[in-house]
Amino acid sequence: MKDQFFIYGFQGRIAENYIGSKCQRNAAIVAAQELGIDDELENYYRKRGVKWFHYIPYFMIRDPLFLFKNNFWSRTFLEKSYTPKFDYKALQYESVP
Repeated sequence: MKDQFFIYGFQGRIAENYIGSKCQRNAAIVAAQELGIDDELENYYRKRGVKWFHYIPYFMIRDPLFLFKNNFWSRTFLEKSYTPKFDYKALQYESVP
C-alpha cells in the first residue's frame, strides 16, 4: 500500500482496499504517516464509518463460516512476501538537505 500511495498519492479507491480489518487499516495509516497523507486517510475512514472499536474484520461478520473457506486460510497463512518497488530510506536521505 505504501508503494501505491507513493505513486498515486491519496486516493479513496486505494484506501478502500485496506478497510477490511483493523490490521490492514493500521498498516495503511502507518504507510500514510510515513508519506505525510495520514490526515486524508483517517478522514476517509472516518467518513466511511470506521470507528476505533472496529476490531473484528468485516468479512467475519458478513460470513460467519469463514473458517471453512480455503481463501481465508491461504490469505492468512500462505500470503506471498512483497518486495517494495522503491528504496524509501535512500529516497529519504536524498530529500534531506
